[in-house]
Amino acid sequence: MGELAKFYFPGGHDIRTLGHDQALRETSTLLQQDKVIIYEAAIAHENLFIRIDILVKNGTHFDLIEVKAKSIDRPDSDCFLTKKGDAVDSKWRPYLYDVAFQKHVLCRAFPDHTVSGFLMLADKTARCPTDGLNQKFRITTDAAGRKGITVSDRLSAADLDPPILCQVPVDEQVKMIWNNRDSKTPHPLSFQERINLWADSYARDEKIPPQPDALCAKCEFKTNPEDEASGRASGFKECWMQAFAWTEKDFQEPSVLDIWNCRKKKDFIADGLLKMAAVTEEDLKIKSDNRPGLSTSERQWKQVEKVREGDPTAWLDHEHLRAEMDRWTFPLHFIDFETTMAAIPFNRGRRPYEGIAFQFSHHLVHADGRVVHQGQYLNAERGSFPNYDFVRALQNDLAQDPGTIFRYSNHENSYLNQIHQQLQDDQAHIPDRGDLCAFIRTITKSTSKSVEEWEGNRNMVDLWDLVKRYYYDPATNGSNSIKQVLPAILNSSPFLQQKYAQPIYGAADGIESLNFSDWQWIKMEQGRVVDPYKLLPPLFQDIPPDKLLLLSTDETLKDGGAAMTAYARMQFEEMSDYERGELHQALLKYCELDTLAMVMIYEGWREMVG
Repeated sequence: MGELAKFYFPGGHDIRTLGHDQALRETSTLLQQDKVIIYEAAIAHENLFIRIDILVKNGTHFDLIEVKAKSIDRPDSDCFLTKKGDAVDSKWRPYLYDVAFQKHVLCRAFPDHTVSGFLMLADKTARCPTDGLNQKFRITTDAAGRKGITVSDRLSAADLDPPILCQVPVDEQVKMIWNNRDSKTPHPLSFQERINLWADSYARDEKIPPQPDALCAKCEFKTNPEDEASGRASGFKECWMQAFAWTEKDFQEPSVLDIWNCRKKKDFIADGLLKMAAVTEEDLKIKSDNRPGLSTSERQWKQVEKVREGDPTAWLDHEHLRAEMDRWTFPLHFIDFETTMAAIPFNRGRRPYEGIAFQFSHHLVHADGRVVHQGQYLNAERGSFPNYDFVRALQNDLAQDPGTIFRYSNHENSYLNQIHQQLQDDQAHIPDRGDLCAFIRTITKSTSKSVEEWEGNRNMVDLWDLVKRYYYDPATNGSNSIKQVLPAILNSSPFLQQKYAQPIYGAADGIESLNFSDWQWIKMEQGRVVDPYKLLPPLFQDIPPDKLLLLSTDETLKDGGAAMTAYARMQFEEMSDYERGELHQALLKYCELDTLAMVMIYEGWREMVG
């Protein structure tokens, strides 16, 4: 995005050095010109230092342009505010603070100049003017291992008009931040006071006293036992030890941060209620939603109750889950999608961050219990827009019988709705447009963004929703992610352990697989089942170690983020045919495990309900 933005401001000078002093000298020399455009301009004032993505000088006026890989639905600065217009929308605050700080430094470094601040963002209303635009920006790695962007010399004026990025003025929002009016609850320190505090603390290398709250649940500086055994420190633990005088023993007990989907964590922490075992029914204000299974607050209490009682056993709502299962029609279809959204579109007429569905896996379970990896699809061809072929392949797999279809979470439904809209909006000739749209409507439910409303007669059953209402295992620590639910149910199900401890997966007389041979999914370590995702074969396993450094640094694909990254690398990075083939096989195996995981959860429940 940053490299593309430069081409909307041609003739600029790129400050490529990473050294502060050299960057400042180069910038200072360029700014002696009356008119100049600088990319990555370096500006300093006292103990403050910034690098500006794009700086345009015109006499005594500066345009300060901060490029962000975030999209905007309409190029209008009002969208940065709350509905009442009296505060900055929280999702935009970090980006606007970035501009506010840069403008603050620039204004003080050049007090006799005027400054206008802008955010440059992906315009979701714009359509890409040419095919293959994203292919003209390639990620490359130099001999020192540093990644960079190489822009094709084939980038033309036609690629840039109309632009897919928009420049939005943000001076009013910056003024709100400077005046401490950007939030309904003003910060106790002014903007200038915060800058002084943080800059002085940074200069002295002194830690600012932590103020823990609910955001700590998503702290990026948490560690696991393996991290700590290798010497990595936990920033999360350091903060809580300093703020609450916790010891290592305290961290061994679940905290209120672990309570699933709880909006009261901030209040709990403010009141000194830190450990889950101290939470009461009154604290959670439990109430039913008059539907089968657990309501949100009831599930939260189930989690807390298990901790309070020291009960590690799984809970299952046998009655309601059995009633749900009795409504299903065999054969059962389990599907999983791998998708991405590209900031720079692959194809002419596509918008930034349009959904791309590049892969699916499909498992079948027959009425007699027989499991088959029935189908798969993967299109990682550079510059290809795979969505319509994706739906054609999915239709071919699912339209052979009236069996119940399963997904995990709302992702598959959302993406099929997006593709439905793409089919409706596409001006190209698509002979089977109507047929594809009709198929999508049979297996999905319309979303709030849909122009029309529907619910298909084979609308997919969401296993994630069933987990939330009918099943809870303390081993998941409140998470409903399939990556947590699968190891939990494998450890609590003797049936699954016995079945998949044998090398039957992909065996001639076992379970049919399209990517595995004689595979054993159950392996034990210290009395616990090893997470099957950790058993996925490593990439590049047959290449010499000295050559491995030339290829990927990712050894496995263990989650959707990694799969999306692998696909993006196949689109944008220069790589050998060998590495591309290895990534292709790794994606197939990863996605196959996702649908097998759904099958295993179903099989475990089937045995539990009897």
